[in-house]
Amino acid sequence: MTRENDTQGATLRFPRNAATPDVVSIEGALALKTSEYAREWTGSDAEALEYAKSVVRSESAAILGLVDAFDSRFCEAVSLVLKCRGRLVTTGMGKAGLIARKIASTASSTGAPSHFVHPGEARHGDLGAITSDDVVLAFSYSGETEEVKRILGPLSSRGVPIVAIVSTAESALGRAATVALEIGKIEEADSLRLAPSSSAAAMLAMGDALALTVSRLRGFRSEDFARFHPGGALGLSLSRVCELMRPLEQCRVASDAATVREVFTSCRKPGRRAGAVLLRDRHGKLSGIFTDSDLARLFESRREDALDRPISEVMTPSPIAIRSDATMKDAVEILSKRKISELPALDEEGRPVGILDVTDVVASMPNQKEGKETFDDRRA
Repeated sequence: MTRENDTQGATLRFPRNAATPDVVSIEGALALKTSEYAREWTGSDAEALEYAKSVVRSESAAILGLVDAFDSRFCEAVSLVLKCRGRLVTTGMGKAGLIARKIASTASSTGAPSHFVHPGEARHGDLGAITSDDVVLAFSYSGETEEVKRILGPLSSRGVPIVAIVSTAESALGRAATVALEIGKIEEADSLRLAPSSSAAAMLAMGDALALTVSRLRGFRSEDFARFHPGGALGLSLSRVCELMRPLEQCRVASDAATVREVFTSCRKPGRRAGAVLLRDRHGKLSGIFTDSDLARLFESRREDALDRPISEVMTPSPIAIRSDATMKDAVEILSKRKISELPALDEEGRPVGILDVTDVVASMPNQKEGKETFDDRRA
């Protein structure tokens, strides 16, 4: 079964199972008219699915094949980046260039300042963005990419170390590099064995291996990761409670020896208040918590006499609390599992320094409709 699209008198027929859009532009439709994609798909859905699986198998095999390719040259490359006093500068053309951009982003976010330089633009002034203190990480499967080859001489003359990710060290790029990381001859995943796919996956994996090994050896921690990812759900989950809590001066705080009436008549704070009062013992440590819901329950049970009794008799003693230097991920887990709305934040001595209110947590979360992020999202 086909559908028709009439464009300037030309009728294009798209098969139901073809991977073509329901709505195409005039330019797109005209292009499809004379392209291979306009041919009707005569196979079954099962055949299409099996082909898709074969693509994934091919790319997976290419990546797994790298396991035996790691040798002393990889360690040399790691050492070069670790000793680098400048930046890791990535470069490459086409698909390799896109991979180079991704690795620059990964390296920067995991402790190795990095940026991408387009090899074509480099020959027209952008070589000035590369210094002798930097290390260049060049991507080219063939190792013969003309634009990359043309910047090798200027880089070498300035003493810039080059790490190359190539299929063979015998290529022009491999020979010019300080260290050549070979990924070997790889058969592409497409039916024509031409489109960069399996080789691109292998280059990406080798680049990730280099960037993340350097990060690991530098002792990069989750705290460091949070500093570089302040936005989104990821940044929020790795941030500290002290960054989001209401500080003590904005909280209602009282002695646990005061009466309920004294506490609520004396503890007044302007603006939107948290739904709980933090109670301290004579040593200044957190001894309990009394919420607005606790007060409502006193009235519902007609216990007005309790209003003039010490609040310690009706408070929640030794409440669930968290250290102010704990992560927001830990705090949110406590709020969720314990089904509570207020979480006192303490210092190392057990003294209250603030309170985390669930409304503040919700207000600080990324736009769920736009970002689709959660606290367990690990994608940057």
